[in-house]
Amino acid sequence: MFEFDQYLGFLAFLTILTIGFWLMIFLISFIPYWIGGQLYENWKLKREAKRKENEA
Repeated sequence: MFEFDQYLGFLAFLTILTIGFWLMIFLISFIPYWIGGQLYENWKLKREAKRKENEA
């Protein structure tokens, strides 16, 4: 079966793989939030510019 150092290496590999997987999921979850926030900010700026244009 496994020697002890092979067992530790396998556990280290699984740990790194799992951390990488969850980090990827965490970072991917920010992309829609970032895009939505940018669209909302652009919409607010355009609305404010239109409001100032109508006042003048």
